[in-house]
Amino acid sequence: MIPNNPPLKIFSGRATKHLAEKICKSLSIDLGLSSCPVFSDGEFEPCYEETIRGSYVFILQSTMPPAENLLELLLMIDAARRASTAQVIAVIPYFGFARQDRKDKPRVSIGAKLMADLLSAAGVDRVITMDLHADQIQGFFDVPVDHLFASALFIPFISNMKLNKLTIASPDVGGTKRANTYARLLGSDMVICHKTRARANEVNSMTVIGDVRDRDVIIVDDMIDTAGTITKAANLMKKEGANSVRAFAAHGVLSGPAVERIEQSALEYVYFTDSISPKSNSSKIKYISVADALGEVIRRVYKNQSISSLYYR
Repeated sequence: MIPNNPPLKIFSGRATKHLAEKICKSLSIDLGLSSCPVFSDGEFEPCYEETIRGSYVFILQSTMPPAENLLELLLMIDAARRASTAQVIAVIPYFGFARQDRKDKPRVSIGAKLMADLLSAAGVDRVITMDLHADQIQGFFDVPVDHLFASALFIPFISNMKLNKLTIASPDVGGTKRANTYARLLGSDMVICHKTRARANEVNSMTVIGDVRDRDVIIVDDMIDTAGTITKAANLMKKEGANSVRAFAAHGVLSGPAVERIEQSALEYVYFTDSISPKSNSSKIKYISVADALGEVIRRVYKNQSISSLYYR
């Protein structure tokens, strides 16, 4: 049981309550009481239904679309700060807008930096997040950021699969560092997919750099949105002689035709964490809960203990 001096309290926005309940169960504490009345015009007002004065308040909310998930988190941080908490820590398993981490063309926003500024302006003291789309986003914040990795869950799981001809694949050049980490820790070969895009969410062409013939391939990525890249890579590897192709990604955004594409692809299974509430009952899509891992991180942050030993990379 966690000591209550100062009290530790965990609250959840509406988008990630499924995960918050699991985390609280892991820590043997009750989920904090909160509500979010919605006005006729769609405006909403998050409210804490218990005292949080002097408490360490952890607010759990992934910020996937719609944008009101982000706004709800900001309002909850502001409300907690105004209620005289000791610390307000935002636990954001999936950090939305992370793909906007630079100006890759004229006259666009650096959305990830703006999100960091909004969280700071709301009054957050610390951020805990997982598998950011780009590592440098940590530097956008003016408060401490604990950047966790799903590899801590995925690597033991992959190891237990006992694949004798394992090859780790990156679906694009940008994911090479991630794939190299998996390959190094699993003692396997690695291949890279090189792709070009016609426009956002649409892959134009793809080639595989490396040999996948007679290999059991696992593609690793931070997120799967429309599943265009991951399914094109899987189909190409199967065509080039791979025994099997599976995918592991921290965040299952799964928008638009994603589930249908996965169902029709050469992928045997796709594994996600539950950073985003499960959206499909597809037999090919599996979820590995991050609740125990996040719960341990919350416990250690609360007790001012090191968390670096918990995560790879």
